[in-house]
Amino acid sequence: MRKNQVDMITLGCSKNLVDSEHLIRQFLANGYKVQHNADVIDGEIVVINTCGFIKDAQEESINMILNIVESKKRGKVGQVYVMGCLTERFMDELKAEIPEVDGYYGKFNWKKLISDLGKAYYNDPMGGNRSITTPSHYTYLKISEGCDRTCSYCAIPISTGKHRSRSIEDIIKEAQTLVDGGVREVQLIAQDLTYYGLDLYKEHKLPELVERLSDINGLDWLRLHYAYPNAFPRDILRVIRERENVCKYMDIALQHISDPMLKAMRRGTTKAETYDLLHLMRAEVPNLHLRTTLIVGHPGETEQDFAELLDFVRDIRFDRLGAFVYSHEEGTYAYKHYEDNIPLEVKQERINELMRVQEGIATELNAQKIGQTLRTIIDRQEGEYYIGRTEFDSPEVDQEVLIKHTDGTPTLQVGEFYPVEITSADIFDLYGRVVNR
Repeated sequence: MRKNQVDMITLGCSKNLVDSEHLIRQFLANGYKVQHNADVIDGEIVVINTCGFIKDAQEESINMILNIVESKKRGKVGQVYVMGCLTERFMDELKAEIPEVDGYYGKFNWKKLISDLGKAYYNDPMGGNRSITTPSHYTYLKISEGCDRTCSYCAIPISTGKHRSRSIEDIIKEAQTLVDGGVREVQLIAQDLTYYGLDLYKEHKLPELVERLSDINGLDWLRLHYAYPNAFPRDILRVIRERENVCKYMDIALQHISDPMLKAMRRGTTKAETYDLLHLMRAEVPNLHLRTTLIVGHPGETEQDFAELLDFVRDIRFDRLGAFVYSHEEGTYAYKHYEDNIPLEVKQERINELMRVQEGIATELNAQKIGQTLRTIIDRQEGEYYIGRTEFDSPEVDQEVLIKHTDGTPTLQVGEFYPVEITSADIFDLYGRVVNR
């Protein structure tokens, strides 16, 4: 066990990661050494930031807690603390089942951990309120917390509560600090970008926020994650089209397309409205790359509903697509009102078929990029390859550009942009070479 060392373990989404980065900065300001998601966990203090999204994520979090508690029993680590979405939902059960944990904290009261350790909580410590754990050239910027949606399947509002926007001034200040510290790419994140500003300003403020952020000198790429089709602020399309440093990329969670499923899911939109919005997006923003998320196996999903979903994916040809098998989550509308009546094997067959269709589309779309020269940021070097991304790809979740390091390849710097000609492609990645600037 290493004295005065904190091991921070973050599970789940990028919004959790931002919370961890705030806490890491507090530990550093109090004189601790901090490791994040290290291969070897041996700290005097271990903090696990959990995910409670669906059952698989819950099981991953619980297994991590049990593993660290076992390390504590063997004397390899000291105190163990658990925070995040899982504890927000299941605090009492966790305390009863795993009492060896030294302290449990929810999604929002984790700041109390610092005072419980007898340490000071600093405002704006060390010239910034976060310690970036991503590569130094990109990071995530959370603009709001919580969600006012009532989607049938979703437990997120149980953990996060009502939607609460940060002020534009506060977000601009943080973004400027990040850029001053070397960040060149910012991913805007929230449980729901679409509602940004409605609580504070009584109107949609996402377009104004993005415009003002795009004015920050040195911010090369600004990317939008987690929009909803219902009440979508359409003026954001103008901003994406007009501002060169706003990526031609939109992450919009659609979940399904058949009207019976959209109604059962309580999505507040229809098939026709969804098609209209997607067609508008592509008309307003040339070369816009769309990422979406879909759910299969929601209670009541028929073969006809699923066939409509497949036809929708073939028709729209999403550039990026993720999918989940429906999870019957305690506390949700679906848990209270629907029977989880789709067998697991049917759910699995459906998601496999859906992803086979998407893989074929992704292969075709990638092949169309061969011969194009795309501005590419270098994220890292792995073996004989430099690994980069275009503006159409978000870190961690999307495909990458692989540039082989050969005698003729110039030395590339992580965090820098290069013109890369795409020479070949497969389902998940592009391959290219740097061309003269």
